[in-house]
Amino acid sequence: MKKLKQPTTVQRNGGPTNPLFWRLWHQVRPYWPHLAGLLLLSLLAPPLALLAPLPLKIIVDSVLGGDPLPRFLDACLPAAWTQSQTALLVLAVVLLVATTMLTQLRNFSSTLLSTYAGEMLLRNFRAQLFGHVQRLSLSYHDTKGTSDSIYRIQNDTLAAQRVISAVAPFISEALTVASMVFVTARINWRLAAVALAVAPIIFFVSRNHRKRMRRQSREVKRMESSAVAVVHEVLGAARVVKAFGQEDRETQRFFQRSTEAMRARIALLVAARNFNLMAAGLIALGIAALVFIGVHDIQAHKMKLGDLVLVLGYVAQLQGPLKSLSKRSGNTQLLLASVERAFALLDESPDVVERPNAQFLNRARGGVEFRNVSFAYDEKRPVLRDVSFRVRPGSCLGIAGTTGAGKTTLVNLLTRFYDPTAGAVLLDGVDLRDYKLSDLRHQFAIVLQDPVLFSTSIAENVAYARPDASAEEIVAAAKAANVHEFIVGLPQGYDTLVGERGMKLSGGERQRISLARAFLKDAPILILDEPTSSVDVRTESAIVEAMERLTHGRTTFIITHRPSALRHCDLVLRIEDGRVATFGPSPMLDEATPRAERETVATE
Repeated sequence: MKKLKQPTTVQRNGGPTNPLFWRLWHQVRPYWPHLAGLLLLSLLAPPLALLAPLPLKIIVDSVLGGDPLPRFLDACLPAAWTQSQTALLVLAVVLLVATTMLTQLRNFSSTLLSTYAGEMLLRNFRAQLFGHVQRLSLSYHDTKGTSDSIYRIQNDTLAAQRVISAVAPFISEALTVASMVFVTARINWRLAAVALAVAPIIFFVSRNHRKRMRRQSREVKRMESSAVAVVHEVLGAARVVKAFGQEDRETQRFFQRSTEAMRARIALLVAARNFNLMAAGLIALGIAALVFIGVHDIQAHKMKLGDLVLVLGYVAQLQGPLKSLSKRSGNTQLLLASVERAFALLDESPDVVERPNAQFLNRARGGVEFRNVSFAYDEKRPVLRDVSFRVRPGSCLGIAGTTGAGKTTLVNLLTRFYDPTAGAVLLDGVDLRDYKLSDLRHQFAIVLQDPVLFSTSIAENVAYARPDASAEEIVAAAKAANVHEFIVGLPQGYDTLVGERGMKLSGGERQRISLARAFLKDAPILILDEPTSSVDVRTESAIVEAMERLTHGRTTFIITHRPSALRHCDLVLRIEDGRVATFGPSPMLDEATPRAERETVATE
């Protein structure tokens, strides 16, 4: 599987930028109005934080100590208020309540706005990933499996949501720290220097700690995805697990994978807590030094007790961002590991790509030619070797051969699920790679050996090929597939839910609903992959009768092991070991058919 090359740096405005953060910004950028609102709310955080310790200073210095109010308050308040201790106490209490309520209101508004924007980002990012995964080649899904993609879409995308949630706290904390440092420096520059002294140390330690945390975070996500893979695989094969009585074995396998993920999470937590412990120790040393210097200055009459209380209040709030940095260290690396995995999925490029100037195709005539086609899933495993044949429009080609000969691969190339490694497949004389991919896929109706139904109603499953089909068209398709009588006999008729993968229905019922879907699509080319291999004789008769109507006027490819299924074919192609063993008129054609006409069918 080819991947887009990831640059180590991205140049923007003359400076290098971390590509991960740049790509993350591209996801967040559509929500700039929300970010602007968060910024405005963040601007309210510093003044509210500066006001929070002020009531305590008023009580300590002005109410209890008799000192005058700070100058900005003294200038704003009437003289009667500034000279009454009772009025000052009431002022302090009112200011305390008002500051608390305004802070809570700001926090609520900020949380609501960030949550709304984060949910929109999460929804759109998941949809982007899901749309991309659907367009990846089958070889990617065959190699990687589906559980890892599901985990990345549902779990790893949550990291992008947390980006917006973290914007407001980051901005408000940064502005709060700057304002508190400024005010503290105005009161006592030495205390401000002590309060800030631990910040550079924590920053540099965190920087060195980050690489190990990111590596452990990647391991956590890999282990968690591995545990989810077991659940997805076992539940998808529940009948096999029960048939062989392997429930305990699969539970043990899940337990082992979950234990590995648990150990990885514990290791990440221990690494994060070690850093937290060190950061807490540095912060405690800084506070101890600040208290020692502050008390010494009070004893030397260089500052007042109220000033020390105010500074301690600011430093107490200053600890929040510093502690937040240490606590978020592990979470941030886990978040970035998730973002990396989500973007890695977006970087997967499909093997089957549409050419820039691809042709539009409304409805094909149905002429198909394989011209020296070879194909291999990898270099060591060739599947088809130099396959050449031609089928005229409206013909029915039976494809026979032993298991693993390459029959299904042949029609997978025809539908362009894969591209040949050599040669070309032509439709109406044009290379399939020259058509628009969506137009090309609309030319085919496919009925698989194990028909896939979705866990919805019968009507919706029939109409899957044409969601805008009317009820009358759905009923007509069901009648053509000999399944209408069965459907109307159900208690809920066409509204009957079929269960996951249609397991509430029998194999023959699912097969006929799949045929009805093909009738409704009305595509010019029909592919039937072992349509009667897993049904009884009576059901086979109903399916064959429906197939005869369905194949009329369409170019048809029937993959089968049953000789009886070949009697309706004009041509038979036998594949052995990836090569064309025989190709020509069906030996089961009506013997009354002139030999010259049968030869024309084969060569025209």
